[in-house]
Amino acid sequence: MASLQLSSHFLGTNTKKHSSRSISRTYKYPVPCTRLLSRKFMSCSMSMNGCEGDFKKSLGTAETRTMTAVLSPSDATESLISAVSELKSQPPPFSSGVVRLEVPINQQIGAIDWLQAQNETHPRCFFSRRSDVGRPDLLLDLASENGNGNGDSSDRDLVSVAGIGSAVFFRDLDPFSHDDWRSIRRFLSSTSPLIRAYGGMRFDPHGKISVEWEPFGAFYFAVPQVEFNEFGGSSMLAATLAWDDELSWTLENAIEALQETMLQVSSVVMRLRRALGVSVLSKNHVPTIGAYEPAVEKALEMIKQKSSSLSKVVLARNTRVITDTDIDPIAWLAQLQSEGHDAYQFCLQPPGAPAFIGNTPERLFQRNQLGVCSEALAATRPRGASAACDKEIENDLRTSLKDDLEFSIVRDNIKEKFNSICDKVVVKPQKTVRKLARVQHLYSQLAGRLRREDDEFDILAALHPTPAVCGLPAEEARLLIKEIESFDRGMYAGPIGFFGGQESEFAVGIRSALVEKGLGALIYAGTGIVAGSNSTSEWNELDLKISQFTKSIENKATTTLHRIN
Repeated sequence: MASLQLSSHFLGTNTKKHSSRSISRTYKYPVPCTRLLSRKFMSCSMSMNGCEGDFKKSLGTAETRTMTAVLSPSDATESLISAVSELKSQPPPFSSGVVRLEVPINQQIGAIDWLQAQNETHPRCFFSRRSDVGRPDLLLDLASENGNGNGDSSDRDLVSVAGIGSAVFFRDLDPFSHDDWRSIRRFLSSTSPLIRAYGGMRFDPHGKISVEWEPFGAFYFAVPQVEFNEFGGSSMLAATLAWDDELSWTLENAIEALQETMLQVSSVVMRLRRALGVSVLSKNHVPTIGAYEPAVEKALEMIKQKSSSLSKVVLARNTRVITDTDIDPIAWLAQLQSEGHDAYQFCLQPPGAPAFIGNTPERLFQRNQLGVCSEALAATRPRGASAACDKEIENDLRTSLKDDLEFSIVRDNIKEKFNSICDKVVVKPQKTVRKLARVQHLYSQLAGRLRREDDEFDILAALHPTPAVCGLPAEEARLLIKEIESFDRGMYAGPIGFFGGQESEFAVGIRSALVEKGLGALIYAGTGIVAGSNSTSEWNELDLKISQFTKSIENKATTTLHRIN
């Protein structure tokens, strides 16, 4: 399949043979794991690396136990502690397994507020779905046409998820492969749909990893030890244990580690919405505007060459912001969330690592059983100061030949890839304008029906990277990016999301920043270069795209605290 071959460089294809003896499970950061372990593995958590297990062997059990609903997080914490003690006294008779213990809470509490209250020394993750109100649900449409429930989901009202610790993690320096995907799937079950592995992958896993991205490896996923689920109208506190005796990580080990984490869980949750209260000391771009202009010209020359098949390349920039005090990544994300209802918010922070946060409008794909959907998002304009001005800008975007070319490249490429893995493909609408808080883009949705659920890895292999973040053809664009860009993108523009037993969903890690203690933050953005692009306009677009981050830093400090439990 030609479309799969276009992206084959970005995921691993070779079978891996792991040895559990090569893993160390007791290192704690801040010691860089790459200095302690072999090149192949970075194991930095007090749990097991699931990539080391035998994915051909099914777990002994995969189950969810639901407790009686309670009124507050403190009651839920007590209930979970009791449930873990009961599990310890009556352990499941299996040498491997995964068990989720969950306590419903009869009030809606923000998952990000819960995460803000937790000890920042733990690995952390956060994933918030965007609101798709006003857009057609193509998965439901496909399910209705087929007369089945494939478009339905038991957790459609799940708003966001926050997690600390890892019951099991998955990490390697080699590119994410089909074997790694099978290793993750081993710990998931359609009968326990909320047991999920949250994480992400590098934009280019074959590129040299810079020091700030070392703890993330080529990919990093984790099933949280303790998790807070925010639903529409309610909440849930959950704890997950995973074990595999063959990896020398027993149920007893898992229970002991979970009990240690549970003792540190804070049940006092405050709704915190404040400006960050930091001052910017310096702001530096890589590349500088002086280096960016010739880079764009070089890309345009490549596009014009008759001997080159390159039609688009996405050139990125990182902006190092140094502040007088450390930026709280969760507080920053909460600010982004307040204006990002039409976007995904995420935070991914392995043990001892910087926090990778983002407020991305772009979906890579969503799978619900056999239904899968994606979208094309390209070309950018600012929002207008008035309704009339906004409409005028929208009309300019709709009629621009340059922007139509950029958008059509993205949409048609995704459609081609869907045709290679789906029985039926729907594109609806062909082109419209999607308006966000600060910008507007050309937009289209695509959906299809997979031939089998095991094709999920092929979805990832086919769709990442999209022309919206890399270019077309992907490999030719990647090579030019590697030649031109002087910094490591890391997980910027990579897939960020979760795998689940019934449903998986990934966003594209754009509109994002890497927040480092003592070093401020690296803010990432990119623009698509096609025939007709202008370096000055593209540079201004980069500034526009990072404005949601820079504006929030510049706001005056104000704090509002309100206890919500």
